[in-house]
Amino acid sequence: MAKAPARKKQDRGRSSGVIRSRIARLIFASNLAGLAILIVGAMVLNEMRAGLVMSKKQDLEGQAQIFTNLLGGGATLGRPEPIMDPDLARATIRELQLPAIVRAQVRNTDGEIVADSFLLSDRVDISTLPPVREPGTMARLSADLSSWASETMARMLRERPGASVRAQSFEEEFAAAVMGDMASSQRFSDRGQRVISVSVPVQRVSAVVGVLTLESSDVNEIVRAERAALLPFILVAVLVAFITSALMTLGIARPLRRLAKAADSVRSGSSESLDLPQLTRRPDEIGDLAGALQAMTDTLVERIEANERFAADVAHELKNPLTSIRSAVETAERVNNDPVALEKLRKLIAKDVQRLDRLITDISNASRLEAEVSRVPTAKVDITRMCEEIVETYSALGMDTTVRVRFIDDTMGASFQVRGREGSLGQVLRNLIDNARSFSPEGGEVRVTLRQTRDGRQTMVQILVEDDGPGIPPDKLAQIFDRFYTDRPAGAAFGNNSGLGLSIVAQIIETHHGKVWAENQDEGGARFVIELPVA
Repeated sequence: MAKAPARKKQDRGRSSGVIRSRIARLIFASNLAGLAILIVGAMVLNEMRAGLVMSKKQDLEGQAQIFTNLLGGGATLGRPEPIMDPDLARATIRELQLPAIVRAQVRNTDGEIVADSFLLSDRVDISTLPPVREPGTMARLSADLSSWASETMARMLRERPGASVRAQSFEEEFAAAVMGDMASSQRFSDRGQRVISVSVPVQRVSAVVGVLTLESSDVNEIVRAERAALLPFILVAVLVAFITSALMTLGIARPLRRLAKAADSVRSGSSESLDLPQLTRRPDEIGDLAGALQAMTDTLVERIEANERFAADVAHELKNPLTSIRSAVETAERVNNDPVALEKLRKLIAKDVQRLDRLITDISNASRLEAEVSRVPTAKVDITRMCEEIVETYSALGMDTTVRVRFIDDTMGASFQVRGREGSLGQVLRNLIDNARSFSPEGGEVRVTLRQTRDGRQTMVQILVEDDGPGIPPDKLAQIFDRFYTDRPAGAAFGNNSGLGLSIVAQIIETHHGKVWAENQDEGGARFVIELPVA
């Protein structure tokens, strides 16, 4: 069984969804790259700052342990109860020679300052105070964002207990030290400086006689060093943003501009079709778009060329009967006195008029077909019922014709539905039956057979229209579906066929995603096969 070649399709694998989209992945990756660099840098530097702060805390704790031993041994009296001698405590603190960034304060158990290294060293710090003003909206917003970011980062890093210095007030720190525990904290001093503070109880034997507090004010230097270390990450993030922006411009914006320019060229008429092979080979949405636009313009060009050929064929086909009619009229003027010749001319004109009527009707149907396909929605059509009803219509006219039409259901009673337009499919079957009847001899039969087949996993239904005529020349099996093609046997009625019937059949079946072809039966006669996918 020789089947007609399958209709060519230009389908590309479309990317659906964000995950499968190559451009979407590129956009997400490019936008997240800089953010990822900043997050990684912040996490790394946060660990660095925590390590520096812990190192500073441990250093202060070690110094405080040594200083409290000195105070406990040289600045306390043990009779009758252990007490701290203020003068000895001040003398001990004065001899420590602490660096400028470390401040030592000794308090008694009531919280009163007994000795202060800043006061004992006669050092005066001079700094310009910031102007007093109410913080603005941007300052409040910045502080809120900074607080939120710090809390979020702390939750992300899940700091271990004891791995950082707590932020608490001096009163809480002092209360813990008075109870005999070593306490530490981060806070702002009375001068507005961020400090790390360690408070250690001063003991005589086991009794707490005071508290030594060491404060280091170089935390701001640590923070500034951290910000300076974050600067390379920021620069890298900005560089990555520029690079990804440039790549997106080259990979998305420029191809889209090329597509727009090519489309404008087609619109203005300077080019007939899009010719962008580099874009159509891209495995992303831009490649899909370029392929779709190229296929669309090619289809439009094919339709325009088909319309031009159709108009030329229509003009040619209409010109033939008009020329014949004009010749008959001119001849009739010269043979007015010959009744026999006039009768022949009258019959010739009548046949040409009949041919013109059939041509105009079929041309109108062919022209209306494309608009009908685009406007009329598809629905499920019971193909078995449709075939039975159409054949019954011809059977009811059996007394007026010598060719019988018979329906054969070879599906064992199965009911098949196809998605399409019942009016168009009915026109296909009527065209094939009319064509088969026109070639059938007197007393012949046209058989319409319905049967089931498969194309891979897809169930297909076939409609066979067979006649008892002379058959089709083997070299014309594909050509008979061309427009205005007619190849009538000798003695066939003139003017009953326009050559558009089978062309309309092929066009309708193509719009229904089916196939139609012609073949000759072994026992003689032609067979037309329609194959449609079952819904």
